[in-house]
Amino acid sequence: MQIDSLPHLDEHATLIAADTDRVWPHLTDVVEKSFSRLGMTEYARLVSAADPVTSGPRPLVAGSTFPGFRVDTAIPGRELVLRGSHRFSTYALIFHLETAEPGRSRLRAETRATFPGLTGGLYRQILLTSGGHVLGVRRMLATIRRRSEQGPPAGN
Repeated sequence: MQIDSLPHLDEHATLIAADTDRVWPHLTDVVEKSFSRLGMTEYARLVSAADPVTSGPRPLVAGSTFPGFRVDTAIPGRELVLRGSHRFSTYALIFHLETAEPGRSRLRAETRATFPGLTGGLYRQILLTSGGHVLGVRRMLATIRRRSEQGPPAGN
């Protein structure tokens, strides 16, 4: 299924007091670590995720995986497109990074997903009414913003 054909679920954004080149390594690091936390591999296997484990080159490039996601597109300083599927959903998480003004960036996280069948519908209901999805995305954006504004990622 093409990402563009997935229904739009939501979008969240933040302004960051750093240029896009400074934000990019924090974006890739925070996103990967968020979905590679303890228990994520087990959860990905439990729901029969297409990509249940970490594999591929680092830093992230097209084809790299971590639990629940495969990198579809990685354009440094511009866009990170993740796709995934499991028995209840087919989904994409798309990060758009752009210059807002000199020295400031705008980072948007767009979620697209489909939830086929009765079990998919139940999963969607749980995902959206629990608030977990919104909280998780907003937490990632806030962490990326904070780290980007503090300086370069560790090891750079």
